[in-house]
Amino acid sequence: MIRKMIGAVAVGAFLLALTGCSTAADTSSTGAAKAPGDIVVGFAQVGAESGWRTANTKDIQDAFAASGMQLKFSDAQQKQENQIKAIRSYITQGVDVIAFSPVVETGWDAVLKEAKDAGIPVVLTDRAVDSKDDSLYVSFLGSDFIKEGEKAGQWVVDEYKNQTDPVKIIQLEGTTGAAPAIDRAEGFADVIKADPKFQIVASQTGDFTRAGGKQVTEALLKSNPDATLIFAHNDDMGLGAIEAVEAAGKVPGKDIKIVTIDAVKDGMQALSDGKINFIVECSPLLGKQLVDIVKKVVAGESVEKRILTEETTFTQEQATAAFPTRQY
Repeated sequence: MIRKMIGAVAVGAFLLALTGCSTAADTSSTGAAKAPGDIVVGFAQVGAESGWRTANTKDIQDAFAASGMQLKFSDAQQKQENQIKAIRSYITQGVDVIAFSPVVETGWDAVLKEAKDAGIPVVLTDRAVDSKDDSLYVSFLGSDFIKEGEKAGQWVVDEYKNQTDPVKIIQLEGTTGAAPAIDRAEGFADVIKADPKFQIVASQTGDFTRAGGKQVTEALLKSNPDATLIFAHNDDMGLGAIEAVEAAGKVPGKDIKIVTIDAVKDGMQALSDGKINFIVECSPLLGKQLVDIVKKVVAGESVEKRILTEETTFTQEQATAAFPTRQY
């Protein structure tokens, strides 16, 4: 009798354990028990290097505040080591999802594996990582930077289609090693390379900042006084270039044409004023899409590996028309 009772208790305990395991697995995979207020997201931002980034940060913070989710936010001040430290902190805190915009493309595998091993899904925003293991993140939300470079290059090709003289180009690159800097340069070069009259005579990083764009342009104009076009990887560097061109006694938009990427308000104003000639849009308004991705991930739903934002381009006339209702 005693043996039978012990056996029954053991079987019951075993079944209860199985039931308990099943319930835990279902909760973790579906996230059904998680109310928005119980969802915690850690976001590691690049920094505040430009007007675009400021708008991006505000949109993400506003979207999560409206969603009711808890957002833990960190500013990496454009340093990879700061982002890695923040991500490890989020892992230790046991957040539900980690999202971040990588400062540079490489060097993330170790910390992303730590997140994966901890069972915390990672979403990349704005910038991608260069990793052979794409299981280290669940989705990338952002722009097609190569296409942005191609759009800028196509405008240049069209603008100078009837010119036979060399078109000498100064390129202001974004942060060295950053995905947008690498891809925008590649897309631009691929489009203009078919015509040998287009010559990139100088290319240097301005680190996506207005001060950097001004400083680099000042130096490059001295060594390349016959340059007639500046391609800046973002508006802020282009705005810095305008200051340098004017300081050199030349007229931006006429003596030296300027093409940029972003379409933030200051850039759009300069385009409307004729100091910039063409802007390729890169939208920073990723907050609502990121919230939707987080909801699906926590609920155990599948999400697309690459989610692109819809973007356009602007001429002077289009910028003037769009400026009054511009959100950023």
